Amino acid sequence: MGTSSDRPTRTDRPGPVAGLGTRTLKALDALAGARQLDPVVEPLQRVVRSLPLGRLRDVLHGRPLGHPLHPALVQLPVGAWLSSAVLDRVPGCERPARVLVAVGVATAGPAALAGWVDWAEQPQQQLRTGVVHAASMVAALGLYGTSWAVRARGGARLGRGLGLAGLAVLGVGAALGGHLAYRQGAGANKSEPVPHLVEPGWHDLGRADGFPLGEAVRRTVGEVPVLVVREADEVFRVLADRCSHFSGPLSEGEIADGCVTCPWHGSVFRLADGWNVGGPATAPQPCFATRVDADGTLQACLPDAG
Repeated sequence: MGTSSDRPTRTDRPGPVAGLGTRTLKALDALAGARQLDPVVEPLQRVVRSLPLGRLRDVLHGRPLGHPLHPALVQLPVGAWLSSAVLDRVPGCERPARVLVAVGVATAGPAALAGWVDWAEQPQQQLRTGVVHAASMVAALGLYGTSWAVRARGGARLGRGLGLAGLAVLGVGAALGGHLAYRQGAGANKSEPVPHLVEPGWHDLGRADGFPLGEAVRRTVGEVPVLVVREADEVFRVLADRCSHFSGPLSEGEIADGCVTCPWHGSVFRLADGWNVGGPATAPQPCFATRVDADGTLQACLPDAG
């Protein structure tokens, strides 16, 4: 049995590093409530939503990949700029460093476009954090673009300095992006927990003849809300009710052509299997198997959980 000296020492006050980390985190959290950003956020959102992107919009969301495209595209400029910083420390590598800076500038555009398209379909709190993240990245792009121009005119020393400044601003923007994605959940699949929350086996949803034809009805399976649609006398569709994009209530959405449209951001899911046929959602909805028991009760369970 250990003595008191074996136990970790508790302290009511965080150390300097922990205290700084807490203050930084609280400052990042505060961005979500910064209403003074709204006069910038709202017109920008309208502009991005009005862009005539057609089917390209779903591609930029990353729907064909099954996850957002933006995080993948940002690897190109970030990787190029980080590599240029390394080459700036290697004698005789001025030209390849300049080329990498240019590559980063050239590839930042597609990454930014994908990010803006995702940003425009977020709730207000994420929009506020996201616009500060975007401003940081625009500042980094400006510094790197200037760095490239200065290097091209022979100002290697100033160009390297501008590159280092761009790298510092890029780090701030990346931290904001990580906060947006991991703490605020932007881009994450909101329906992923459903299979872990639903108990195995069949669950009663109510009398089968009590569900109206073609209308969305909300029920619960344990603690998980589900959407129930009766498509025909003996054909029932049951999906997780909370949209995988940002937990919008699908039971309040429009039912048409065998699909349901989320009332919040317009994601479209096929009722037969939950597949996301229209963005901004990049993940499908969990789909439940159904049956009607001998007493006329509609039951549902997740596939392979019966």
